[in-house]
Amino acid sequence: MATFDPSHSVLTDDMLGRFWDRAPGYDRDNTFFHEDFEEMRDAGYLKLCVPESFGGGGARLARVAAEQRRLAYHAPATALATNMHFYWTGVAADLHRAGDSTCDWMLEEAADGGVFAAGHGERGNDLPLLLSTSTAEPVEGGYRVNGHKGFGSLTPVWTRLGLHAMDSSNSDEPKIIHAFMKREAEGYRIEETWDALGMRATRSDDTILEDVFIPDEDIAYVVPAGAGGMNLFVLGIFAWAETTFSSIYLGLADRAKDIAAERLAGKSSMALESGAYKHHPEFQHAFAEMVMDIDGGTALAERYAVEWDAEVGEAASWEPERAFKFAWRSVSMKHQATAAAFRAVDRAIDVVGGFGVSRGGPLERLFRDARMGKLHPGNFALTHELIAKVHLGIDLDASPRWG
Repeated sequence: MATFDPSHSVLTDDMLGRFWDRAPGYDRDNTFFHEDFEEMRDAGYLKLCVPESFGGGGARLARVAAEQRRLAYHAPATALATNMHFYWTGVAADLHRAGDSTCDWMLEEAADGGVFAAGHGERGNDLPLLLSTSTAEPVEGGYRVNGHKGFGSLTPVWTRLGLHAMDSSNSDEPKIIHAFMKREAEGYRIEETWDALGMRATRSDDTILEDVFIPDEDIAYVVPAGAGGMNLFVLGIFAWAETTFSSIYLGLADRAKDIAAERLAGKSSMALESGAYKHHPEFQHAFAEMVMDIDGGTALAERYAVEWDAEVGEAASWEPERAFKFAWRSVSMKHQATAAAFRAVDRAIDVVGGFGVSRGGPLERLFRDARMGKLHPGNFALTHELIAKVHLGIDLDASPRWG
């Protein structure tokens, strides 16, 4: 295993070039990016977020987001799946910096080669993390968990699945458990359901939990259900996941823009006096819109990351209202950045023309990958609800929600 040098990226240009070359095959065959994964692991990239005192790279959110954007420029699905590991190790590192050692074991495992995946996706639950359709029954020494988790990126390689479930043993005070199930646990199975529009190499298969025993030692936090459970751990998940999601989709939009620029420069027109489409005012207009969309999303994502890195040390003591606003800003950022990235890729196809939709070229794949960004939580409806309720002073937990 390589020793991590925090002064430079371990993702070399040669390595990223190989990732770019492999991406079409992974997408076509709907297979996991095993070769990319092994190269990243051998280079030490999976230890990027782990503090230097634990043997890692010590990278904070802003740097991780930039690294992931660079990776996504070459291999979006590889970046997206790897992101699930980073938002766990990044949160654990921030907790450590804030004086909370609850997840220090995660940093030790990650430094020793552990791989963490996310088990948050559930049908019928439009308040991810805060509520859950999975059940957690308290038993001696831990919990018995049942549920159906979807979008399980990194399915072939994870060693721990971070998940949440609802403990309703006290119906007046339901709680959410945040747990990390070991690969060798009994009672779960993986169903190979992933055959999606885009981001196919993530292999985000379903995980079925059937009376899985998770011991107390693997339970990170037990918090109130709903917005009352917004502790630093949950707030950190919002910050890390939404910022890095945004950066990944902006990274693939960067690639689409560059492809469009290259094709536009070499695209000829019989009707234009100059003979080159790049002198056509409407094509210039479309290209400018693409650049502005990417710049706008970039400004939001980079500002949020810098603010989080600067303020996370005090975030544990924030009043609930401030924590909510910071979380909902992250959802707003992701919504706007991923929508901007999709518009940019869509315009890139407009600029390139009919050849842009050919499966023999990269834009068709990037278009399908870009569409997936708008589906990451929170979805469009939840994003608007959360932002409006926080700013209008409406209790998020009030029932009925639309009363």
